Amino acid sequence: MKDILDKAAKIKLLVFDVDGVLTDGRLIIGDDGEEYKAFYSKDGLGMKMLQQTGIKIAVITARTSNVVLHRMQSLGIKHLYQGQLEKLPAFDKILTELVLSAEQAAYVGDDVIDLPVMLHAGLAVTVADAHPLVKQHAHWQTPQKGGRGAARDVCELIMQAQGTLETQFQKYLGSAT
Repeated sequence: MKDILDKAAKIKLLVFDVDGVLTDGRLIIGDDGEEYKAFYSKDGLGMKMLQQTGIKIAVITARTSNVVLHRMQSLGIKHLYQGQLEKLPAFDKILTELVLSAEQAAYVGDDVIDLPVMLHAGLAVTVADAHPLVKQHAHWQTPQKGGRGAARDVCELIMQAQGTLETQFQKYLGSAT
């Protein structure tokens, strides 16, 4: 675990896939063709807390969905790349824009489409219910499943490694402690 915390301590950018990571991977499509996704509120709070520590968050997804745009806007995430069947070019573009090295970036994926980025990221993370091949190539696996707390797990891991987790929790405890 020390190796994972050492990698997490260097992170300045956390990149998420959407389907299967920020959601449980199910696609709900209405009769009108509108696509719906369920996001876990605890993941969102974890992402907001992590951003408050100065860590940038980005999203790269193969699908394109208005609901993803709305959710990322509500979380203050500016680096959103949708429709990316090949995710590595978008990952490299974000690194260039933010003037970061791959070692300073973590990527969270759940399926084989995520492997090219995971193999380049300084910290490759997958979720508890990921594809077995993805689990083989991840540095760390979240205790929780995609769309059910996995994003929060990663955010808290990074904050723990960087010594900012207790400060974030303290904001909610106020003078109670």
